[in-house]
Amino acid sequence: MKTVLVVCHANTARSVMAQALLEKMLAERRVDGRVRIRSGGIASYARDGMLASLDARLALREEGIELGEAASTSIDLKQHRELIVEADLILAMTTQQKLMLGAFEEARGRPVYTLRELAGESGDIGDPAGQGEDAFRACRDEIKRCLERSIDRLLTVLLP
Repeated sequence: MKTVLVVCHANTARSVMAQALLEKMLAERRVDGRVRIRSGGIASYARDGMLASLDARLALREEGIELGEAASTSIDLKQHRELIVEADLILAMTTQQKLMLGAFEEARGRPVYTLRELAGESGDIGDPAGQGEDAFRACRDEIKRCLERSIDRLLTVLLP
């Protein structure tokens, strides 16, 4: 089984939404049993066990994705570097996060992209924290758009 690791700062919003949306897309393409999606936070303030943002969960619910509190707790990648080692592909939300990953020995030699890079674009997917439901919806829609644009490339990289 191949593994994609989705990274953001705290693993409570963007990476959670990207993980859930990508899992849904893979299930729709019937490849979910061959590709596992994990997520984690890389910032100094990332902690294990934080709940996914309520706004992120509400934005996902609008896409037909229900995340229970127990199933959506954060992972601190500084404490769980084995997730980096297990990753066949790493997707970050920002260039800064991509650079932060570069400081981890475990990430060296692994394909690391920002989600926009994988979609053939430039720029970052900004953090909607503290900006209300509309910002979370816009962030969700941007993540979904980038995933839709990049899903074929992602599968080609993982399942040649």
